[in-house]
Amino acid sequence: MDKNTIIGLVIIFLILIGFSYLNRPSEEQLREMHRQDSIAQIEQQKMKIAAAKRQQEIEATTKGNSDRVKSDSVFMQDSLSEELYTLENDNIKLNISSRGGRITIVNLKKYRTHDSLPLILWKENESVLGMNFYAQNQEINTENFLFVPSTTTKSLYAKEQPQTLAMRLYATSDKYIEYQYTLSPDSYIVDFNIITHNMGDVIATNSSFLTLNWGINMPQLEKSKDFENRYTGIYYKFFEDDVEHMSLTSDEEETLTTKIQWIDFKQQFFSSILIAKTPFSDVTLISKNSQEAEFLKNAYAEIPLPYNGQTNEQYNMQFFFGPNSYNILKEYGNDIDLPDVINMGWKWIAWFNKYFVIPIFNFLQNNTTLNYGIIILLLTLIIKIILLPLTYKSYMSQARMRVLKPQVDEISKKYSADKAMEKQQAIMKLYRQAGVNPMGGCLPMLIQMPILIALFYFFPGAIELRQQGFLWATDLASYDSIATLPFTIPFYGDHVSLFCLLMTATNIVYMVMNNRNQPQNDQMKGMQTMMYIMPIMFLFIFNSYSSGLSYYYFIATLITILQTWIIRKFVNDQKLLKQIEIAKTKPVKKSKFQQRLESMQKEQQRRLREQQKGRK
Repeated sequence: MDKNTIIGLVIIFLILIGFSYLNRPSEEQLREMHRQDSIAQIEQQKMKIAAAKRQQEIEATTKGNSDRVKSDSVFMQDSLSEELYTLENDNIKLNISSRGGRITIVNLKKYRTHDSLPLILWKENESVLGMNFYAQNQEINTENFLFVPSTTTKSLYAKEQPQTLAMRLYATSDKYIEYQYTLSPDSYIVDFNIITHNMGDVIATNSSFLTLNWGINMPQLEKSKDFENRYTGIYYKFFEDDVEHMSLTSDEEETLTTKIQWIDFKQQFFSSILIAKTPFSDVTLISKNSQEAEFLKNAYAEIPLPYNGQTNEQYNMQFFFGPNSYNILKEYGNDIDLPDVINMGWKWIAWFNKYFVIPIFNFLQNNTTLNYGIIILLLTLIIKIILLPLTYKSYMSQARMRVLKPQVDEISKKYSADKAMEKQQAIMKLYRQAGVNPMGGCLPMLIQMPILIALFYFFPGAIELRQQGFLWATDLASYDSIATLPFTIPFYGDHVSLFCLLMTATNIVYMVMNNRNQPQNDQMKGMQTMMYIMPIMFLFIFNSYSSGLSYYYFIATLITILQTWIIRKFVNDQKLLKQIEIAKTKPVKKSKFQQRLESMQKEQQRRLREQQKGRK
């Protein structure tokens, strides 16, 4: 480190200290900040008290004050008590409460959380599912009332045939609202139908819709909360149109006036999807980051259901409770684009995941008993073999430019600084005679970029890798920590991921090898410095990412290094230069593009000369 560099760093350090000193808050500002914090704490406490008070009112209405229920309630509640019922098959288990007649717990039986606990997609008291409307001048929320089940059996197991549980909220013996749940064997789909029977004179006559309220507080299920949160949010599909999603990072509220086919409260690897048989309209969606440590986001949907006051009105829907597996989502809803909840990247690269990576991955998964780490290795080998011609072409283009470097330097010496255009034309003429394309080394890399980006999206969303171990990594879908730090490094984290370190090391080795194959000049040296910084940046970016992704990049770069080394062994610079000299003696036919380029250069030169004459 030279003297000027040290002086520069000292000056920067002093500027930072001075900036911090000048911008420190005054005593008056500190008092105001303390006052604002106190106000915020008081407001938060008020909200807690109000919530507790509201809960007491609900309990008094539906539980503790039977006389009031009898006299004021629109619905029959005499001698009812809350009961729990279950619908279950080999995939999912649902707890359904008579209070509100709604699903309270969703358990995905074939999966576990990162700490080996049962995977509960909906936790008790952390979800909302009910209808709001007006009846007899009262605002009704069905969640506050006790429903009557259609069966006395509290546990229904769909093993050989579908099982149905109907929960009814009676106004009279012949007037009711019914929530109907049907679960089939080995299915992730729950049919959910809402039926109103003879409710025309109970529900307010001026009501044109009933509001279905659905919301959940999405729990943390994976090891890294921050990483899981990046893939958690509200997705929805426009009727006969694309799949969109709300912000995955910030709070957002939106009312969709266009028809909606389905709404998904999506987490990294699991989804709760409400599918409409008749598309929803004017849906309001709210997504908020949860303030509770064990939860990710609060997701809420307010869905108007058109109501005409007829004797029987029915709203047919379905819930999908299951994994974000491309194959499973394709099985249950390929016609309504359910697989699109998995982020495959932009459309221009998603096709590579859908039609190349996933089919090969599925083939290796279904036809072998190999560990997923070996499957990733085989997938990487297949991709690198397919890309080998591009790797070879890129290397040869760089090698030709390298052996021509002395001749390019000679041309540069012939032209002064004010004849940059003539110099560029002479260099391009040399390249054209030698059959060298200056972009030949870049184009193969540009072609490979969509593949690298596609796999960047594929691995973090591949549920097949979830909780699958390989070598020291216990979960290829999460980071592979080999050491926990006693402190947190900004942008890096509090752990050390070995696959990420190996990926960074191989990238630096590849940069060194690649730079040796490049013609050296001042401009290239500046670019090389930037190229060395990139692996260090990736070290910080990928430390908390999927270890399967870091492993893939590590293996892919290692194979590229091996390919480059082998190609270099078989390419002799002297022989290559002789081939170029022979090519220079042959007549070169100019392409139309080259002809146009030369014409543009000549025209530019002509204008430059005219401008110089005008100045004289």
